[in-house]
Amino acid sequence: MIADRLVLTSAHATVEVGQSVQVFPAGSPRTFTAQVVWRGTARGRDDAAIVQVVDPDWVAPAGRAPRWGRLVTDRPAFAHARGFPDWAQPDGHADTWGVTGTINPGSRVVADQYVLALDGEPPTSEGSPWAGLSGGGLFCGPLLVGVAVADVAGGGHGHLTAVPMSLLVRDPRVRQVLAGHGLADTMLDPVELRELAEPTAVRGQSPAALLTAQAQVVGFRGRELILDKLLEWCAGDDGFGMWLWHASGGQGKTRLGVELARRLSARRWATLWLRGNVRGSLLEVLAEVTVPLLVVVDYAETRTGQLAEVLRACTGHSGATQVRVLLLARTAGDWWSALSAADRHSEHLFDTARTTLLPVLDPEPGAYRQAVADLAVALAALPAHRGNDWPDIAARLAQDGTRVASSGPVSVLTVQMTALADLLDTALAAGVPQDRAGRPVEDRLLDHEHRWWWATARAEHLFPDLFGKKTLIDALSIAILFGADDHEHADALLRQLPSLADQSRDRRDRVQAWIGRLYPPPVDGGNCRWSSLQPDRLAERVTGLHLQEHPQLPDPLLSAATAVQRRQLITVYTRAAAQAAFNRALDKPLTDLVLRYPHLLAGPAIDVTTKVEFPGPLVSALRQLTADPQTSIDELTAMSDRLPAVSHNLAELAGELTQRLVDEYRHHVTNDPDAFLPDLATSLNNLSVDLGALGRREDGLAASKEAVTIRRQLAAARPEAFLPDLATSLNNLSVDLGALGRREDGLAASKEAVTIRRQLAAARPEAFLPDLAASLNNLSVDLGALGRREDGLAAIEEAVEAYRELAARWPAVFQPHLDRSMAVLAWLKDLDGEG
Repeated sequence: MIADRLVLTSAHATVEVGQSVQVFPAGSPRTFTAQVVWRGTARGRDDAAIVQVVDPDWVAPAGRAPRWGRLVTDRPAFAHARGFPDWAQPDGHADTWGVTGTINPGSRVVADQYVLALDGEPPTSEGSPWAGLSGGGLFCGPLLVGVAVADVAGGGHGHLTAVPMSLLVRDPRVRQVLAGHGLADTMLDPVELRELAEPTAVRGQSPAALLTAQAQVVGFRGRELILDKLLEWCAGDDGFGMWLWHASGGQGKTRLGVELARRLSARRWATLWLRGNVRGSLLEVLAEVTVPLLVVVDYAETRTGQLAEVLRACTGHSGATQVRVLLLARTAGDWWSALSAADRHSEHLFDTARTTLLPVLDPEPGAYRQAVADLAVALAALPAHRGNDWPDIAARLAQDGTRVASSGPVSVLTVQMTALADLLDTALAAGVPQDRAGRPVEDRLLDHEHRWWWATARAEHLFPDLFGKKTLIDALSIAILFGADDHEHADALLRQLPSLADQSRDRRDRVQAWIGRLYPPPVDGGNCRWSSLQPDRLAERVTGLHLQEHPQLPDPLLSAATAVQRRQLITVYTRAAAQAAFNRALDKPLTDLVLRYPHLLAGPAIDVTTKVEFPGPLVSALRQLTADPQTSIDELTAMSDRLPAVSHNLAELAGELTQRLVDEYRHHVTNDPDAFLPDLATSLNNLSVDLGALGRREDGLAASKEAVTIRRQLAAARPEAFLPDLATSLNNLSVDLGALGRREDGLAASKEAVTIRRQLAAARPEAFLPDLAASLNNLSVDLGALGRREDGLAAIEEAVEAYRELAARWPAVFQPHLDRSMAVLAWLKDLDGEG
């Protein structure tokens, strides 16, 4: 079964299109009348057929129709097939038989078939033991990947061929049949990437669930030119490509990715929506993909660590097929700059990366009417809303028109939210309300979401039997703000609420279950207890309203929350505070929360500051912590270590924080110089960099000079420990001097750095040759800037030779450095008249 009344089978086991056949569920004593609605070529490449059950007595078997999949690498894949082989039906009662084996993607490539090499010995029977199994499904795990059709001739009955689902969905006639049964956007999940993929979302029964991008309730429109550009980018000859599309929430980024994936599926592409918690060696399979692949990373600004690992994996791909990484984010600020500089393995992949602000889509005149019509159809399918005459309500609204209320540019989501609110308000008021534009559309929709909450809570005897509204809204807000990976984790949070702490485990479990029914967890989301209210704008609005009224709601939960949950809390809170409807009312409560729990929230606040559009409340908290005399040197150091290497949002804070550390260490040095001089030198070195980033070059030079002086003193006493640090400070000094136009002094510093690193590399080349090459590269630039091109060429040629040696051993790490040194070499040759 691939849908309620659709059955997939083989063409040679059916009759012509339009003719009748009989179907029977496994174990059923009766058959049902069906009709062939599509048929491929019997014994041909597309030996498959789709039949539609037309019998009025039909009752669909329990369970969901399987998701479809395809193989995307050359890795052999474990698979199983099941069907009704004749030999297994001796008593005449239909029963299934399952077989297992391995699909080797290298078999029958030209014929575009899968071959299942069976485990064990085949059964003994006259003729093929697999007669009758034709039309059975071939599965890799839970994914339907093909239709079994034949016993391979000459294979000793140990091999079965199957028609791949990827072949079928390319047939426009198949797609037409599927579309007629609600399967217009059937996608093929990559089998080998299943562990990497986002869990399959379950559409909830609340009205807001109709607005999610994945639900695709409202037809896609208005981005055709952008889609054309994306499709052209995907079709390009480059093996790898990366494109960041960023915009504020509700502008349609995720829906754009969904539509691109849908259109690419008809062009034989695979799509991976990357799961947020996949890290490490699991990502290495990306290097083995043999079909065109689109990797979509939503909320990319919150996943920089994972992205660095994804890009590292992609450096190992052969480039024989296209790999495209589509990043969707709310901002392209600090996190993007930091990512491009974070990993030497993959920084060359950024050479052709694109960054585009997704423009606000000015809704077309018909956008509201289409949204009303499409949402009315979807509302009619929700059990709680089936009693309304939605076609009539939609017709009245389309005739009456709309007044879209928005505090900013009108987004597509705003139009769709307004259409949904209008439909629900009209149904409730038994007429078109006249004050539709009087309140934020988020609040209008939340009114209806609240009705859904309380109706569900009453049905489950939670409200008012056991709990009041505040307790249940507290629990919902916690679910949205923190999330929970499993049952125990969820209970650990809920029992921190004062109103639930003294309740029995059974009652808390009932609250968990209630939230999970409101916002169901993904189908394959592991032990996840719930998802969240969607779209994000609604989740941020409802939590912001509750936090505005109860600003200390998160306090008792912080000790029980994980680092990931605390980061999610800060992210959702900061996004909520940025909503124009709050008029900055949440800024101070958010700042105060971080100040109350700096040991738990300062680190997450630093992380989130680089990934949100309006980080003001977080920056305010961090600056206050930096200036507070009560903040310990350990806390200051932890904050400093957490700072990203590159950040516009945190540049001022970095300077203040490092200056505070310098002051603290300078004070400690007076009492114990042996213990604290190295720390003071490190802080001064960092301060010179931070001041330089702020344009305070003279102050930065003073700090780097002092760092060099201290480290020269330390290296004289313990060269084995401090000579590398001295070379680093000398490099910084040369940069500061050069920036101030003091080229000769800068050259002297870079020469000394090269001398030290040459000595270190002679003793331990595996550790210090990269540093020597970097210093030689800097020295060549200094020499070239002073007109000493011959000396500069000698230095850069030595750097190139070192990088060639390193790149031969570790190409993913050092090829980008070799490329940059080659560019410097070309520049110097050109200046010398040789290029």
